[in-house]
Amino acid sequence: MKNILIIDDDMYIGNMLEEILIKEGYGVFRAYSGTEALLVLSDIRPDLVLLDLMLPGLEGDKVLLQIKGIPVIVVSAKADVNLKVNLLLGGAADYVTKPFHTKELLARIAVQLRNVAVRLPVPVLTYGDMTLDMEVHTVSVGTKEVRLTRTEYAILKVLMQNPTQVITKSVLLDRIGEDTPDGIESSLKMHISNLRKKLKKVSDKDYIEAVWGIGFKMREE
Repeated sequence: MKNILIIDDDMYIGNMLEEILIKEGYGVFRAYSGTEALLVLSDIRPDLVLLDLMLPGLEGDKVLLQIKGIPVIVVSAKADVNLKVNLLLGGAADYVTKPFHTKELLARIAVQLRNVAVRLPVPVLTYGDMTLDMEVHTVSVGTKEVRLTRTEYAILKVLMQNPTQVITKSVLLDRIGEDTPDGIESSLKMHISNLRKKLKKVSDKDYIEAVWGIGFKMREE
């Protein structure tokens, strides 16, 4: 069964969508504000999201930025063309204007779920509550995105790909050279130090440890 998250504070529209989707054989989750939506998404991973824009707490366009790897259909009364274009370029899979025909919405949902089914699996690395998405080049701890430089991201990717191994400095420099031109030994310590600080600031955990005289590895949980 495919699961769909409805994020809409309009009780009437939400109930109507839930009833239609259940009749079509979908599982349904609900959220009534942007803040609640992020809490729900921290616990479950639906196959598709229906997202209203005018939400209490956190507006829909801000919620959209937090959703990675899940198709999002914006369902909104806002009909401005520039808004639609910006949201589609900013990550939305589709945009449906209210009021809408249920048959059309169901068809758009079916198309997005079909597209997901034929896509190659998204390469995602996880370590505890940390996620690195190699498709969109993002790193998140829980629901919080951590903004890294290109070099910091490259270092973390190598370490997360080999979470139980100590990666020597020479191997690390060689591997990060695939993703960044700044893979030089003189700046490696600085980049790792900055990376550790950024991760610790978000979670208060130190995810990376130095192995004296050898290199670096992911710290055992």
